[in-house]
Amino acid sequence: MAVILNIDTSTDVCSTALTAEGDILIHREDFTGRNHAALLSDFIKVCFDRAAELGLKLDAVAVSMGPGSYTGLRIGLSEAKGLAYSLGIPLIGIDTLKLLAVSVMFSGAEIPEDALFAPMIDARRMEVFTAVYDMALNPLLDPQPMVLDSDSYSDFTAKHPVLFFGNGSDKAKEMLSGKNAIFVDGIKPLAVDMLALSELAWSKKDFIDVAYSTPWYRKEFQTTTPKNK
Repeated sequence: MAVILNIDTSTDVCSTALTAEGDILIHREDFTGRNHAALLSDFIKVCFDRAAELGLKLDAVAVSMGPGSYTGLRIGLSEAKGLAYSLGIPLIGIDTLKLLAVSVMFSGAEIPEDALFAPMIDARRMEVFTAVYDMALNPLLDPQPMVLDSDSYSDFTAKHPVLFFGNGSDKAKEMLSGKNAIFVDGIKPLAVDMLALSELAWSKKDFIDVAYSTPWYRKEFQTTTPKNK
């Protein structure tokens, strides 16, 4: 398998991980706030130093593409593109919502057999970036912005237990409470959890353009449908 440098700066966490053959060789995280510009280069250097110690050559760079923080995404992608270009290696883009779903799968949380996964990244007010995935990470609701209301996800919770998580899920707890709504706290997108997704992309040669790729901001929001009076 490939040696991949994974980078995530999509939320208030800054993280990197060097991975190879299904193993995490070294990783760094900062949870203290939006210090990405100050910390990311040092985190990347730690990964490069470890690769050099092991006599490994980087095969690809993977970066979380969003949705998420406008500034954070730009910082992460800029660093990733610069590395991929200078080293002449492929660039892999990872959807942050799918990354959150993988994080839940490996979190140790109790997951019902027929559960669906609904990551939420906070936008503002009652707005979130979201999607719904099945256990195989097939999208049942494509990644999109959404203004939450009491009917959000009702088509899914009517038939399945749905796990809600991510930094946008707290404001949905009271609104979406019900027997099939399961909230998993403390889930953040991290570079260590990119391993499976970046290695899958590598195996499929699913790369993004080093020069022209842009973050997946998905800034347009749905509005709720007015109810008949």
